[in-house]
Amino acid sequence: MTGRLVSMLIGMALMLALGFSPPLSAQDKLPPAPYAYRQLDDPAQEAKARALMQSLRCLQCQGQSIADSDAPIAGDMRNQVRLRIARGEDPEAIRAWLIDRYGDYVSFAPKIDTVTWPLFAAPVLLLIVAGVILRRRYAGRGGA
Repeated sequence: MTGRLVSMLIGMALMLALGFSPPLSAQDKLPPAPYAYRQLDDPAQEAKARALMQSLRCLQCQGQSIADSDAPIAGDMRNQVRLRIARGEDPEAIRAWLIDRYGDYVSFAPKIDTVTWPLFAAPVLLLIVAGVILRRRYAGRGGA
């Protein structure tokens, strides 16, 4: 009797889990935003938008820019970039808005500030330390 109760509970849990999964995948079922795959009519504005999109990271793909990604969130971000460029906004203002919204990770060119400077300084310091160690190690062997 206990085994049957456990299997019924597992079955009910699976049905509940499957019942909640359609809302989770509904985001992908929406049609793409108007400017997700369509370019702006003005070539100069489109060039600004493309340059900005190449410098922004897709939050889902992580290794791709939003210009190269087919993820739905990248399409939404491309749409926002193109709409704002078409309205005459400065690309750096759009970048700042996206960074405020999604964090520094969205930019392939993060700013250096008091929190991030150690990330940029650490490789240089490691190279200096390695150079000093190698110099000390092989300095005495030069004459022999």
